[in-house]
Amino acid sequence: MKKGFLLILSTMLFFNLSIAQTISGTWTGELAIGLKKLAIVFHFNKTANNSTKVFMDVPAQSAKGIPVNLHVLTTDSVSLAIPSIGMTYSGKLHKGVIVGTFTQMGQQLKLDLYPGNQARKSRPQEPKGDLPYTTLEMSVHNEKADVYLTGTLTYPTGFMKDSNMPVVVMVTGSGGQNRDEEIFEHKPFLVIADYLARNGIASFRYDDRGMGKSSGTQIGCTSADFADDAEVVIDFLRKKGEFKKIGILGHSEGGMIAFMLGARNKVDFIVSMAGPGIKGDTLLTEQKNAILQLQGIDLKITTEQTRKEIATMTKNVWLEYFLNYDPRVDLEKITVPIMAINGTNDVQVLSKSNLKAIRDILYGKNKYNLIKEYPNLNHLFQHCTPQTAIDYYEIDETCSNEVLEDIVNWIKSLK
Repeated sequence: MKKGFLLILSTMLFFNLSIAQTISGTWTGELAIGLKKLAIVFHFNKTANNSTKVFMDVPAQSAKGIPVNLHVLTTDSVSLAIPSIGMTYSGKLHKGVIVGTFTQMGQQLKLDLYPGNQARKSRPQEPKGDLPYTTLEMSVHNEKADVYLTGTLTYPTGFMKDSNMPVVVMVTGSGGQNRDEEIFEHKPFLVIADYLARNGIASFRYDDRGMGKSSGTQIGCTSADFADDAEVVIDFLRKKGEFKKIGILGHSEGGMIAFMLGARNKVDFIVSMAGPGIKGDTLLTEQKNAILQLQGIDLKITTEQTRKEIATMTKNVWLEYFLNYDPRVDLEKITVPIMAINGTNDVQVLSKSNLKAIRDILYGKNKYNLIKEYPNLNHLFQHCTPQTAIDYYEIDETCSNEVLEDIVNWIKSLK
């Protein structure tokens, strides 16, 4: 659920040292880690007083703007470090290439850097050029938390206030994300909003607290706080009076929030994309075991072990809330139509256990309910093999076309 770094990164520290330099701008290289390659990007940014600040990106781990300690920067040499993860890099400029060594926890790897950002992957589903629909940026005020949530309202072409057009409010997965749910250089919500608009369905997607143009902070917040944010957005759209039906589409933790709001009778329909159907501590245990299996580690962790391990960690109110949250409580209260979907290769919210729980609870409650499992799709609904289930960054596809089509057709089928 949490989009933690998968290989080498953790909490970062910042330090800046001012030294005259000629190496500047963006430089990119690839670390060879076993059979895989991991792109590393360094940004050497000049400040107003002619000093240099350095930041590192690891796109495959959705890590951007990590502050780096700059120790040496001359006309042809660079030395830098991130002490919190035991990482150093030293290199020398030779014929336009910084030839160097990346070291972490005593392990040395060759890392040559080339000018420019060459790590950007193809994302063919992202909309480009002139768009056949209208977008409007607006902010919604959550008075209770004194937070302004800024997002994009997308009106399909031909929209009329007195039409029967539905609108979908999108809620991101766990961890602070912008309105596009940008992760691993993919923009799932942008792609979904574009597809909905081209098929006559409006949408509103917004930056999470403290992200993009939204105010506030995620520190000290739980899923219940984020549900309050989504509720404020829904109430705002109700008052606008422009849409016949207001639904919610939540991904991962957003699916859990969708269930919360369904239980509050706040929405007319729900689309849960990889939303949890089982209690949080059980879900996290399944997730850990699935990832261990993916890595070839023959070890089975119990829910009790998961809770004991988390009890030794620094207090985290979000995690404590999630551990104890049981979707059954909210699902049993929901009467509106629910579309709950997941992929067989999802190792973060396992499809079989979560969809089964949702299906069992909802059985016979609403004739429009749709519970569907998609073969060979991962947590982001990308096509993959079991071995590449978490290679989100490497996969060009952002969201399966079959899933996009099914969402549109299901929403349009509601009466």
